[in-house]
Amino acid sequence: MGLKKEANANVNPTHVAVDRKRHLNVVFIGHVDAGKSTAGGQILFLSGQVDDRTIQKYEKEAKDKSRESWYMAYIMDTNEEERAKGKTVEVGRAHFETETTRFTILDAPINSLHAWFFHLAFRKEREIAGHKSYIPNMISGASQADIGVLVISARKGEFETGYERGGQTREHVQLAKTLGVSKLLVVVNKMDDPTVVWSKERYDDIQSKMIPFLKSSQYNVKKDVQFLPISGLLGSNMKTRVEERVCAWWDGPCLFEALDAVEVPPRDPEGPLRMPIIDKFKDQGTVVMGKTESGSICEGDSLLMMPNKAVVKVPALFCDEDRVRYADPGENVRVRLSGIEEEDILSGFVLCSVANPIPAVTEFVAQLQILELLDNAIFTAGYKAVLHIHAIVEECEIVELMQQIDLKKKKPMKKTPLFVKNGAIVLCRVQVNNLICIEKFSDFPQLGRFTLRSEGKTVAVGKVTTLPTVANNA
Repeated sequence: MGLKKEANANVNPTHVAVDRKRHLNVVFIGHVDAGKSTAGGQILFLSGQVDDRTIQKYEKEAKDKSRESWYMAYIMDTNEEERAKGKTVEVGRAHFETETTRFTILDAPINSLHAWFFHLAFRKEREIAGHKSYIPNMISGASQADIGVLVISARKGEFETGYERGGQTREHVQLAKTLGVSKLLVVVNKMDDPTVVWSKERYDDIQSKMIPFLKSSQYNVKKDVQFLPISGLLGSNMKTRVEERVCAWWDGPCLFEALDAVEVPPRDPEGPLRMPIIDKFKDQGTVVMGKTESGSICEGDSLLMMPNKAVVKVPALFCDEDRVRYADPGENVRVRLSGIEEEDILSGFVLCSVANPIPAVTEFVAQLQILELLDNAIFTAGYKAVLHIHAIVEECEIVELMQQIDLKKKKPMKKTPLFVKNGAIVLCRVQVNNLICIEKFSDFPQLGRFTLRSEGKTVAVGKVTTLPTVANNA
């Protein structure tokens, strides 16, 4: 892929502890064509993770396909399908460091670094087919992210397309908030475009439209959101501040400075281990991948894989490319396990402590906010949708509407609702066919918030409020 490889401790018996630099997961979100992959590729290039020879190779490849402006996106896109269609389908991963922080980029699918290539010729195909693949994968990426970079195109017409009803900008913001991305950098990209030319008027117009929507999505704009202009293609205002001759009116930080200034969310290394599995494969045994949402993992630990209650051991542990003795909460890790076969593990299973296992349930009570039901749909008992909660994707059914919340008084209504409409907040009982590992939102927000989707659209967001008193744990 052209990324510089770090020394792999697989071939070195000397293990290392996780670097004590703080670690943050970043997810790039935004409408198709906003330039997410280009910005991600530029970050990797500017931070020294991609060498000049690789960039030259991608430039030539892009030029040969008459897609000169896509070369930077190739850094993140790794397969021919993505290059050919100009979209990112898998959640790519890449790493870079600043003075104080190690970052993992979770490149939300649809526009990836290779994606940039084929962007123009396949625009319509990407918008129709790519968006359907992108959102479920974006949910996977965002569920692991500490900070979101919302990329918005300043190009004339592109911001409007992404922001208007049916555009992806709104849905991505709502999903990011629901999935726990509490900090948002709103990056106004393509400021170098001939229709913009670093126009303060255009930047201010976009900001004035986005702020009310961000507030309505429950973001504290003053505390948790920062706007800044960039050019992902040229790298302007990314690693260093944009030159005054290019943009005289901007006196704020560049992207790297803004990322460095983000406060790390609180994490409890002494808490019970919770590591949702996002992927698994065979490599000298069974290896699982995920983010430690709570607690720490040590080489040699005996742990529990839920919901199948398999006791496993940890012969080896990896963080990025390094073999490590232990990993703190918030780390993306690969864990080699003994005592379980790869085929006995599914995405959404959770690695946890034996003494304090995660509940496994087929039913729970949740508070739901209805966003936008499909045409003629009624939200009532019997409503079916697809549940996305951490790495879990499972069909579910609403079996009971228990209470509706009065939006003005913020209190439950006395009358039990038979059905609810768009915008309603309702307490309901949700049922799934298979055991799933979840937590109450009040105990573990990352494992207790979810989205409901139907026919490719997000229809509701919610949080788990109550679990059965006798959950199926160990």
